[in-house]
Amino acid sequence: MIEVKGISKKYSSKPVVNDVSFCIKKGKITSFIGPNGAGKSTVLGMMSRLLKMDAGEVFIEGKEISHWNTKELSKVIGILKQSNHLNVRLSVRDLVSFGRFPHSQGNLTQEDINKIDEAIDYMKLGDIQHKFLDELSGGQRQRAFIGMVLAQDTDYIFLDEPLNNLDMKHSVQIMKILRKITDELGKTVVMVIHDINFASCYSDEIIALKEGEVVISGTRDEIMKESILSKLYEMEFNVQKINNKKICVYY
Repeated sequence: MIEVKGISKKYSSKPVVNDVSFCIKKGKITSFIGPNGAGKSTVLGMMSRLLKMDAGEVFIEGKEISHWNTKELSKVIGILKQSNHLNVRLSVRDLVSFGRFPHSQGNLTQEDINKIDEAIDYMKLGDIQHKFLDELSGGQRQRAFIGMVLAQDTDYIFLDEPLNNLDMKHSVQIMKILRKITDELGKTVVMVIHDINFASCYSDEIIALKEGEVVISGTRDEIMKESILSKLYEMEFNVQKINNKKICVYY
C-alpha cells in the first residue's frame, strides 16, 4: 500500500498542491482526475520522488520514500512520464531492455532476458521489436514505453497521461492492457488521466483533485455521479449506465 500524508508543493511561492492525503490500494487501478492545473501530475511526481515535496510524507509499503535507496525504489516503482524524448536511436527491444537496468546494471542475465521477452509478448510488440522507435506510430511507441516499465517488474506502475496524443483505438488498447496486467499480474497502476469515461470504465478507485486539493476519493461508482463531476469540472454532466458501465455525456 502507498500512504500519502499531507504533501504540498509550491512553485515561486504559488501553491500547486496543498496538504493532499490519500491511500493507494494494492492490486488496483487508481486514476487521478480533475481539470487542468489541479496538481495531478505534481502529486504523481512527488509520489515517485521525481519531484521534491515542500511538506508531507509518502510511505511505500510502510517505509517513507526519502528513506528508500534509489536502486531498491526502482525495483518497486516503475514510472512513465508524460513526455519521453530520447536523443539516441533505439529499437523497441533496446528500449524494453532498459527496464531491466535496476536489476542488471546493464549486464543482462537469462532472467532479465526472460522478463524482456515476457514484456514484449504481453504488449504484443514481437513483430516490431527490432524496429526503431522513430519508425513507429504514436500508439506503437507508447506500447513500447509501457513494455519498458513492465519489464522493470515492479509492484507499482505510475503513468502520467498514458493516453496523451493517442487516437481512440490505441487508447482503448492501452487501457485494456493496463486492466489486464492489474488483473492477471497483480500490478498496482496509478495514473493521471483526462478522459473521464476511460477512468470510469477501467479504474477501480478514483481520486479527484481541483486547485491542488483532493475534492473526493472513492470507488469509480462513488465518484461517477453527476453532482460530483459537475462541481469538479464546473460544467453539466449526464451520467448513463451502458453495459453496466457509467458513461458521462457532456457537450
